[in-house]
Amino acid sequence: MTNALKELRAKRSLTQEDLANAVGVTRVTINYIENGEYRPSLELAFLLARFFDKRIEDIFYIESHRGGI
Repeated sequence: MTNALKELRAKRSLTQEDLANAVGVTRVTINYIENGEYRPSLELAFLLARFFDKRIEDIFYIESHRGGI
């Protein structure tokens, strides 16, 4: 799963710490999510979507598998 958090955060000139404080998590959690090392809970995904005024699927998405399953 990939995400657009870093780009959305940059558009608002926010640090990882700023975003973390806004949604009630640590900076490390934001860093892990941005780097694809952690998948957020559904609750956190909703909080991030609300913060950025986006749909969850506009922030988090699964890359298509080449060649299908």
